[in-house]
Amino acid sequence: MLRHSVRTATLPSAATLLKWYDSHARTLPWRAPPGAIKKTDPYRVWLSEVMLQQTTVPAVIPYFHKFLTLWPKVSDLAAAPIEDVLTAWAGLGYYARARNLHKCAVAITTDHGGKFPKTLDGLSSLPGIGGYTSAAIAAIAFDVPATVVDGNVERVMARIFALEDPLPEVKPLMKQKAAALTPATRPGDYAQAVMDLGATICTPRKPKCLLCPWVKSCAAHARGIAEELPRKAAEKEKPVRQGIAFWLEAPHPDSGEPAVFLIRRPPQGLLGGMTAFPSVGWDGNENEALLSELDWDHVGQARHTFTHFHLDLSVMAIRLAKPRKRGLPEGMWWPIKNLGDSGLPTAMKKAMKLGVGWSDRE
Repeated sequence: MLRHSVRTATLPSAATLLKWYDSHARTLPWRAPPGAIKKTDPYRVWLSEVMLQQTTVPAVIPYFHKFLTLWPKVSDLAAAPIEDVLTAWAGLGYYARARNLHKCAVAITTDHGGKFPKTLDGLSSLPGIGGYTSAAIAAIAFDVPATVVDGNVERVMARIFALEDPLPEVKPLMKQKAAALTPATRPGDYAQAVMDLGATICTPRKPKCLLCPWVKSCAAHARGIAEELPRKAAEKEKPVRQGIAFWLEAPHPDSGEPAVFLIRRPPQGLLGGMTAFPSVGWDGNENEALLSELDWDHVGQARHTFTHFHLDLSVMAIRLAKPRKRGLPEGMWWPIKNLGDSGLPTAMKKAMKLGVGWSDRE
C-alpha cells in the first residue's frame, strides 16, 4: 500500500520552472533554444532519446554527431545496412536499441513517408518506441502537452511530493504527479526543464536545493529528507557467468599482415548482430570445437557487467602459421592494427585488450 504524499504549502508552478529554464537551459546538440518558434527536428529528438536511455549525455554526444554525419535523415538511416548501424553504435551498449532504431527508421520511411507521426498513439505504434520516448518526441518536437518521465523527472517528483515508497512500485504515482504539473503552454520546454532540473540541481547526491526554483514547494526539502529520495527496493545480487573468448591469430589470407578471427553474433539475444570473438560457455552460442582442437594459452580474464549478470570472460589465445577454415564458424579475418574499426562491443573490447597484449609479447 502506497503511503500518502505530504502536502506542500504551494504546488510547484510550471511558469516558475520555465522562467528558470529560460536562463539555465543546457545547450545540447539536439535541442532548440528555450522559447524557439521552430521546434527540434523529431528525428534528432528521437535519435537522442534512444541513445540517452541508460547512457549519460557526455557519452551520447559524439555518437549523436556521428550518426547525423553518416545518416542526416531518417530515410538515410533506414537505407543503411543493419551491420553498419551496429558498428557505429558499438560502445554505447544495450544493442537492442540500435536494432530497434534501424527497424523504426525503416517503418517511418516505408509506412509514414519519412515523416514522424505527430500523435502519441501514432508514435507509440512505431517499433521500439515506448511511452517515454513517444511522449518526449510529441512534447519536444510537436509541442503536444505530453508527460515526459525519465529518471531525472522521477527524482524531482519524489522529492517535491515526498514520495517515500520505494521504486519501482511508486512509479505510477510519480507519473500521476508529473502529469498534473504538465502545462498546456510550452510543454516541450517544460519537459526539458524538468529533466534539466533533475540533471543539474535536483541531483542524486548533494542536491543544490538553495538554487532550485521549486524549493519553496518541495516537501522533502522541508522535512530534510531530499537526498534520501527516491528510495529503492533492495537489489538482488547479480549472478556471475563464466565464459571463454578465443583470440585466434594468423596472417591475413589476402595481405599477410597479423589478423584475428571475428564472427558476427546471431541477430537476436545478447550483443545481437555485433562483431565478436568466438566464445563458449556463457550465452548458448557455442564454438566448442575451437576449445578441443587447438593448444591455447590462457592470457587473462575480463569482467563485464550486463543488466542481469556479471560475465567473467577468460581469454584464450593462439597464433597459427596460416589461417584455417576447418572447425571455424562463419566469420572473417580482421587486421589486428584495425581492430578499433571492427565495431566490437565493450565486453569484447575488454577481451581485445588482453589479446593485443598477448600478441605484442609473443
